Amino acid sequence: MKIGVSSYSFSRLVNSGVMSQLDVVAKSAELGFDAIEFAGFALPEGASPLGFAEEARAACEAHNLEIVNYPIGADFLRGCNGDLQAEIERVKDEVRVAHALGVPGMRHDATAGFPPNHVGAKSFDAALPRVAEGCLAVTEFAAELGIRTMVENHGYFCQDSDRVEKLICTVNHPNFGALIDIGNFACADEECTQAVARLAPYAFHVHAKDFHVKSGLQPFPGDGWFSSRAGNYLRGAIIGHGEIPVTQCLRLIKASGYDGVLSIEFEGMEDPVLGIHLGLSNLKRFLEAC
Repeated sequence: MKIGVSSYSFSRLVNSGVMSQLDVVAKSAELGFDAIEFAGFALPEGASPLGFAEEARAACEAHNLEIVNYPIGADFLRGCNGDLQAEIERVKDEVRVAHALGVPGMRHDATAGFPPNHVGAKSFDAALPRVAEGCLAVTEFAAELGIRTMVENHGYFCQDSDRVEKLICTVNHPNFGALIDIGNFACADEECTQAVARLAPYAFHVHAKDFHVKSGLQPFPGDGWFSSRAGNYLRGAIIGHGEIPVTQCLRLIKASGYDGVLSIEFEGMEDPVLGIHLGLSNLKRFLEAC
């Protein structure tokens, strides 16, 4: 498998002004990655997403760095003030950006759940028909441009492997699959290896991620930690330093026949460049051992 990096891994440096979005491209190539994914854009003043996509594509070509994915936000329950068709059209505009980037795939969110003022059932099954309608409309459009779309186990409401699988099977389109984040299942308190095994047959892309994990029976550990859905505590970790069974998850992904890109998504408190560098070294070693 090729190893890539998500631009999100550098977000602290970009948001603080230490690096530009194009600096991320150069640094990713310098660190030795094969590929990059752009988790949205931190646009320079006056730039448009379509125009910057072409600039980013040219920069990646100059550094011999493949662009493999374009993850963006979406919400087919709450987005565009609850107007489903407007949200579909907005996400289609993002597909056009993905096409300008030249990526083979685009990840979009599904939903963060029902708004607080929703009256009636608030279960995932209640949301499923509307969310699947949105996902299907987007993937049919994306297929015409040669781009596969996917959802990630991300954002609590659509994070469990059974929910992601149910959504993929309801959409039931060959152009629609999963971005498996091997660490994110911990955010929904799901055992990661079982979840990866369930979703591996649907994988279009994979994120390598690690977390430090503490029981919610303990006091809140402080800055840098956040709560899982069930109240346990998580903090982003350098790959190999946390409690996520990274190597076992990699074995399951390889055994499923997946041969796409494995992208590091670093969320730790350490210096991002150091954390990404050490994570890449560990990930290469783990892959060789699988």
